[in-house]
Amino acid sequence: MVDEATVARTLHILGVVIWIGGVSMATTVAIAAVRRGDLGPDKVKAFHAIERRFVWQARAAVLLVGATGFYMTAALDLWGRFADPVFWWMDAMVGVWAIFMLLLFIGEPFILHRYFKRWANSAPDAAFAWLHRAHWILLTLGLITVFGAASGSHGWLLL
Repeated sequence: MVDEATVARTLHILGVVIWIGGVSMATTVAIAAVRRGDLGPDKVKAFHAIERRFVWQARAAVLLVGATGFYMTAALDLWGRFADPVFWWMDAMVGVWAIFMLLLFIGEPFILHRYFKRWANSAPDAAFAWLHRAHWILLTLGLITVFGAASGSHGWLLL
């Protein structure tokens, strides 16, 4: 019989794979192709064609990760880990999750949609270079966190 914590952990990992895997795909393939013009001369149109198809998957995955992470922390009474530097990856998970929650639910729909399109139309090289750098930073933070969480949850605490 499978317990609820195992189901939550499995869904949590699935959500992280979809979310961070999507960030990796966007960073290393999609935005790079848009910047090079591989998807046509209209970089804004190409970017939005990809972004609008993935943004809801990313939002759903981030919500799933947040819900299952909170459930596991509460159900397994893991709150004390946030105060222990050995479990730095617990804080990193919450931090990366919070950044993406803000970006996906506030930054992207209310700020990026309003200003990025205008910027990308007037200075596409600069706008997409900035977007690409931002994605590399987010991907790096995400991968460090995944590495820390995977190794830490299996006993390799790195401290």
